[in-house]
Amino acid sequence: MFESTETSRILDILGNRNRRRILDLLRQKPCFVTEISDRLMISPKAVIEHLQLMEQERILSSFHDDRRRKYYCLTREIRIDVHLSNGDPVPLIQPAENLEGKYLVSLYTLARMIRARDRLAAELETIEREIDVKMNDIVRYSRNLLADEVEMDLVLALAHCTLTLRDLEEYTGLEAGPVERMLKDLIVKGIVEQNGNEYMLRGPYVKQSL
Repeated sequence: MFESTETSRILDILGNRNRRRILDLLRQKPCFVTEISDRLMISPKAVIEHLQLMEQERILSSFHDDRRRKYYCLTREIRIDVHLSNGDPVPLIQPAENLEGKYLVSLYTLARMIRARDRLAAELETIEREIDVKMNDIVRYSRNLLADEVEMDLVLALAHCTLTLRDLEEYTGLEAGPVERMLKDLIVKGIVEQNGNEYMLRGPYVKQSL
């Protein structure tokens, strides 16, 4: 059984929709940061923050594969039962005078939402195809520009958003020294730039490569 303070912390964690989505994904299989970010369309930085919080609460644990990639998995399953106190029963049928109007409004709203969803799905499908094309380009160009797959992972992470050295350590599962050396190499190559303690893709380099 959870202590009351622990239960409160768990409820706070589960109150975030993206953390619930991450847990649902990890129920299927262990995943690494990039995989979670791509599947759920959440920035790597946000994914890392969610994972660190849940790992601190021992909801998740992590391990490294042969390539030093850090995988996360569920440490324990969480089940929450909600019991509502007895009260006045909620009527299952609305008053007749309001039912037809509310039905038509709901039906119209549903139709509008379905059309919007279909438009977004079509746009997303187009974007996914374009991403696949660019990913193939990146893999092809990386053979000549990058030292190994870890450097490519760093570049892809920075394609999502700016990240700190600590974020990239967590992302790769490597210590600060090797990550910092790779970042310096990418800066020399003109692919990455540093602004304070954050790293990002270099703008002019991206424009020249498109």
